[in-house]
Amino acid sequence: MDCKGALQETGGDFEVAVDLLRSQGAAKAAKRADRAANEGTVGSYLHHGDQIGVLVELNCETDFVANTDEFRALAKDLSMHIAAANPLVVRPEDLPSELIERERQVYLEQVREEGKPEAIREKIVEGKMNKFFEESALLKQRFVKNPDQTIEDLMTEITSKTGEKIQVARFARLEVGVMG
Repeated sequence: MDCKGALQETGGDFEVAVDLLRSQGAAKAAKRADRAANEGTVGSYLHHGDQIGVLVELNCETDFVANTDEFRALAKDLSMHIAAANPLVVRPEDLPSELIERERQVYLEQVREEGKPEAIREKIVEGKMNKFFEESALLKQRFVKNPDQTIEDLMTEITSKTGEKIQVARFARLEVGVMG
């Protein structure tokens, strides 16, 4: 019914209807942001050769959703993604402020060394900082199975399908020979 309504609202334009449905899903997900997500699962992944292992805690609101195949597949996909993409934290705001400031200073110095005009230096540094957040924070990363979608977009999509708040609580990534 939602699809039919979106097509009618957009005059039959399929692409615009898809965008409308996606934005409605994001709005529904935002309404669920304050709800408690105390159920869930721990997903795991061992990379070929058993050199990289990942555990990820994925939470939802009810055990009903936690026990669905789609939820468990999401946990598995997220742990595989973490093994491949090696994020530092779940969200950008989880990054230590000292690390953020250090990165900002490195980028400022790079821009100065490149001789960029003073007027555009801050814009360039902001772009580099956004790239740093996209590489470092799980939710901002491009999904390895679908680079057109961020992990945050994937989570919003699943949230809109299940009708429940879904969130990554934490993860651990272990790699043989790498400490930290």
